[in-house]
Amino acid sequence: MQSGSLTLPELLDEHAHAIELDNPEINAFTRTGLEEARSRAKVVQEKIRNKTAGRLAGTLIGIKELICQKGIQASCASHMLENFESVYNASVIDKLEAEDAVIVGRLNMDEFAMGSSSENTIYGPVKNPHDTSKVSGGSSGGSAAAVAAGFVNASLGSDTGGSIRQPASFCGTVGIKPTYGRVSRHGLIAFASSFDCIGPLTHTVYDAALLLNTLAGEDPCDATSSDQPVPDYTRVVLDPAPRIRIGVPEEYFGEGLDDEIKTSVMTVLGSLEKEGAELVPLKLPHTEYAIAAYYILATAEASSNLARYDGIRYGHRADQKKVREQLQLEEKELSRLAGSGSSGDLTDLQDQLEALDSPLIRLYKQSRTEGFGAEVKRRIMLGTYVLSAGYYEAYYGKAQRVRRLIKQDFDEAFKSCDVIVSPTAPTTAFALGSKTDDPLQMYLNDIYTISANLAGICGASIPSGTHSNGLPIGLQFMANSFEESRLFNACRLVERQFE
Repeated sequence: MQSGSLTLPELLDEHAHAIELDNPEINAFTRTGLEEARSRAKVVQEKIRNKTAGRLAGTLIGIKELICQKGIQASCASHMLENFESVYNASVIDKLEAEDAVIVGRLNMDEFAMGSSSENTIYGPVKNPHDTSKVSGGSSGGSAAAVAAGFVNASLGSDTGGSIRQPASFCGTVGIKPTYGRVSRHGLIAFASSFDCIGPLTHTVYDAALLLNTLAGEDPCDATSSDQPVPDYTRVVLDPAPRIRIGVPEEYFGEGLDDEIKTSVMTVLGSLEKEGAELVPLKLPHTEYAIAAYYILATAEASSNLARYDGIRYGHRADQKKVREQLQLEEKELSRLAGSGSSGDLTDLQDQLEALDSPLIRLYKQSRTEGFGAEVKRRIMLGTYVLSAGYYEAYYGKAQRVRRLIKQDFDEAFKSCDVIVSPTAPTTAFALGSKTDDPLQMYLNDIYTISANLAGICGASIPSGTHSNGLPIGLQFMANSFEESRLFNACRLVERQFE
């Protein structure tokens, strides 16, 4: 582009052709904004010609469906918000546009980011570009698939328990989960507010570093964003240090891990060791409690966050006339039975009459029943249960204490290493529909990723070879809070082995 041999509008047209050709099958985009993107590309192209363009000029980027863009639908892949149009930009959108990125469209996902396969969505499942009979991962499945399929050269996803890293692993892309507070959450529709992070998915480690340079930093619109200085992450990518200490926890290489994935990760580690890295055996003793703690705490926060979608103030509203008519029919039928029933049944029927909902309560119930999908309902019910009187301390309180112990495990581990390694997922991408009826097996896909969210540290998935089944294998690195530079250093060392 700088030489003039390629223009940004020409590049956009190439990607638009790929989207038109392959997206109907892969289903990564929920909608494109190609006309707006073409207008934007012309403006940025002129800046490139005048040498006044921002550092993301030439970047074509897709946005996960739960990140707000002014004047554009932000549905969270849910009937509850399918008619919601955002009235403001998320802070990350403003940052992308300030650096001249061109936004191509919106990307499919699991409803309200709740899932590990991008099958829980009103738009239909996202398919893996490497094998369309397989899932793309979740919940940022559309974000990973769009990059892997060549629809865009970068995308934004969100990561609550592995939702950037796991789909990055399944689709063979780079995925970065920043430290909690490193990137503003302003304009991110919340799942679990103490876990959610926005991060990039890209083809290369350098691209991810460049994108995070733009996204990171304190935001007055997000009180949880950090004022920690933001280093230039690209510098370490251009000149990575081979002599790093890599922690290898025994808990991440045991039962349930695919043998080929374990061999692949160990082969990469052996190569890094030959280049000067030191492998440090570690123990993270509270790892076995991570899944349970996460699914208590995250669902509790989801229950609280999604309570606002009641059909009155926010979200889908059921047909009030039909709700009222149905309630009247129930009342009439119970009254009829009470009038003709035996005295033995009369008390029970009277109780049922008195227990009938008010029209407003029934409207709440019907709106949420119609608006939310099965997985979202499951997590709301789990979260409401663990927060309820009599169970709060037994579940939620105990899980919070376990979360602190997991954080202490990582604090202790990082005293002896720079990064911690693990597989990103226990298997490669699994078949579409194979786990939708078994929530527990679906939840176990997050076994290696959720600890980073519980501890609030940063993590990344980097492609590390191909399985005999032809699907990508992902390797995960985790680094301490605000140590993304170490994360990028380690990822670049792996990336060099496959160039």
